Amino acid sequence: VQLQASGGGLVQPGGSLRLSCAASGSGFSINNMGWYRQIPGKQRELVATITSGGSTKYADSVKGRFTISRDNARNTVYLQMNSLNPEDTAVYYCNAYLLFPQVSGTKEYRYWGQGTLVTVSS
Repeated sequence: VQLQASGGGLVQPGGSLRLSCAASGSGFSINNMGWYRQIPGKQRELVATITSGGSTKYADSVKGRFTISRDNARNTVYLQMNSLNPEDTAVYYCNAYLLFPQVSGTKEYRYWGQGTLVTVSS
């Protein structure tokens, strides 16, 4: 099982980017998914999360600018980022809690994508 993130790049202030993260493999369902970001030398911080039912939460710093969504049929989570500013520059990581049915009951495991760099600069 892997989480593959894509969509990062260089964008000017005020611009937009859309990140995607797809879970590959089989034998699981997906619970919560989310996006985090990390600036070198700082702790990884939560950006947004989405439940399997579509409920969302956002960091105060991105509310009104970023939108998280998911396509359950494609095991994919998205992050639409608008009105980007230089403070949004970071490596963005996707995250998902995968549920595996087992004889002893369902087990939940947390997976991380490899990170995709977003640079906001003129």
